[in-house]
Amino acid sequence: MEREAKEMANRKQGSSGAAVSPCAACKLLRRRCVQDCIFAPYFPADEPQKFATVHKVFGASNVSKLLQELSVVQRSDAVSSLVYEANARVRDPVYGCVASISSLQRQINLLHAQLALAQAEIVHLHLQHAALFACSSTVAMTPLCNDATASTNTSQSVIENANINEKTLFSIEMLLDHPNIGLPMWSC
Repeated sequence: MEREAKEMANRKQGSSGAAVSPCAACKLLRRRCVQDCIFAPYFPADEPQKFATVHKVFGASNVSKLLQELSVVQRSDAVSSLVYEANARVRDPVYGCVASISSLQRQINLLHAQLALAQAEIVHLHLQHAALFACSSTVAMTPLCNDATASTNTSQSVIENANINEKTLFSIEMLLDHPNIGLPMWSC
């Protein structure tokens, strides 16, 4: 908005006799830039590549019609979108920005799968810790043995019980059997 006001102020000063530099659109189209040029606030003379890319993809008349149909408040956002889409179309003429969106969607799906695995591992560790705590509290309640082999057998049974509980309480394979992990939510 501020840029538009500055451009209009510069154009008004130019009408008093000083030379007005044409906007990037008028310069590229080799036409005289009038005071109320629709392109001037959005395609300044110091950014010629911006309009050149938009013109190459969409055409100057289509951009002009689009900007005239929009309110002044919406034009800046529309020009930003046009510039983004035009740059994406230059990089990928077939899919444009849809290729970027698809790539980001795949990354999101991969990160969701990694997050699910990390959460499953946390649950697994909590359950293992709870099982070890439960087994160790039962061992602490049993009378102490003077015989070293009896205490070794008791600690061995605690470890075996924890391993059994670990396998029966939670299995990470449940997550890996999900059919949609790693697939995009939509495809081009």
